[in-house]
Amino acid sequence: MKRILLLGAGLSASTLIKYLLDHADYGNWQLRVVDQSLDLVKHKLDGHPRGVALSFNALDQKERWSELEQADLVISMLPARFHVEIAKDCLELKKHLITPSYVSAEMNALHEDARKAGLIFMNEIGVDPGLDHMSAMRIIDSIKNQGGEISGFKSYCGGLVAPESDTNPWNYKFTWNPRNVVLAAQGGMAGYIDRHQYKYIPYTQVFTRLDKISVEGYGDFEGYANRDSLSYRHIYGLEDIPTMYRGTLRKPGFCKSWNIFVQLGLTDDHLVLQDSENLTPRTFVNAFLPYDETMPVEEKWMNACRPLGITDISKFEWLGLFDNSAKLGLKHATAAQILEKILLDKWILEPHDKDMLVMVHQFTYMLNGEKRFIESSMVNLGDDQEHTAMSKTVGYPVGICAKLILNNRISERGVLLPTKPEIYNPILDELEDLGIVFQELEKVV
Repeated sequence: MKRILLLGAGLSASTLIKYLLDHADYGNWQLRVVDQSLDLVKHKLDGHPRGVALSFNALDQKERWSELEQADLVISMLPARFHVEIAKDCLELKKHLITPSYVSAEMNALHEDARKAGLIFMNEIGVDPGLDHMSAMRIIDSIKNQGGEISGFKSYCGGLVAPESDTNPWNYKFTWNPRNVVLAAQGGMAGYIDRHQYKYIPYTQVFTRLDKISVEGYGDFEGYANRDSLSYRHIYGLEDIPTMYRGTLRKPGFCKSWNIFVQLGLTDDHLVLQDSENLTPRTFVNAFLPYDETMPVEEKWMNACRPLGITDISKFEWLGLFDNSAKLGLKHATAAQILEKILLDKWILEPHDKDMLVMVHQFTYMLNGEKRFIESSMVNLGDDQEHTAMSKTVGYPVGICAKLILNNRISERGVLLPTKPEIYNPILDELEDLGIVFQELEKVV
């Protein structure tokens, strides 16, 4: 019997755990799940005879070593910064590894050693990154195999709230890490290439330069530029492509309203605010507005909004930004941390709510003298609060990849991405059976 060691049992692991248990008898494996909360692991294993609940500090090498030694495959759902240390242990113990996170330079440096050891260190096998790579590469390879030449590729992804659960004026609720939402697009310029011209967008302008996207049955969306689009030319084998753009999806109107937070500095995560534990939402907002002895905060906020084209502040009133009844109570907090706390109270998914994952790819290419266009779109809705769309679109690809590795279906070795047909074809095929389906529209333009 083979052993799978899963490090981390958070929300994104729910569907992964169920998938691995559902296939455990057929695959003849045991799933051993580690988390700081033993009760959480027991809940997700639900008494399955092939599941083992464990609780120890997976970040401590001494505590994890004996479990790593006994594993045939390790899956790390820990925060991305810890993957390299796990990978180094797996290299020493000669264990295959899967992570859903971006490949860091430190992880990539292990490629040759992992290849020589006959190991698979599969990364970027979640939803974004992961499902975006696989679904894009299937189309890219198909176009190339027909002799086509790709001139443009745009890709968008968004974790959103399902239409039936869209009950607030922002048309948004947190479906993944709230901190990442607050800090979105920070950390430098957004870079892409548009018809052979390199384009760069500073953080202060990201939420004003938007693409419009429509998905049949789900309406209109807006896309803002991700920080890095250019490196994907190499990943997808499109080094000379004239247009390459990757973006994040939101419902129309969200970005314009979010932009006021950016412009006023409410998403800053560097400066610790003085006396932050005594701030109310109203005094927090007022701290970023000009001093005026007589002007109400609402009026000062409206004055800041008008230059951005915002003429209605009801969305901000709904958030409780002008409430002065209770202190937020965050000590030594940054503006971003305080904003996150305010938003958490309003953008939380209710027990009956469902999330939605939307992914759209757009290709322009020449084939047999014709300019052609393909749009490939996928929408997946969560089942419930545990098996969310995010959990499914992360967990299923990881789980199917685990099955491929344990069945020796992947020949390549080293630090890998799921960009080869032997990886993406079986995963995408099974995902269709699981309800994660891409719809393609192709036309001559």
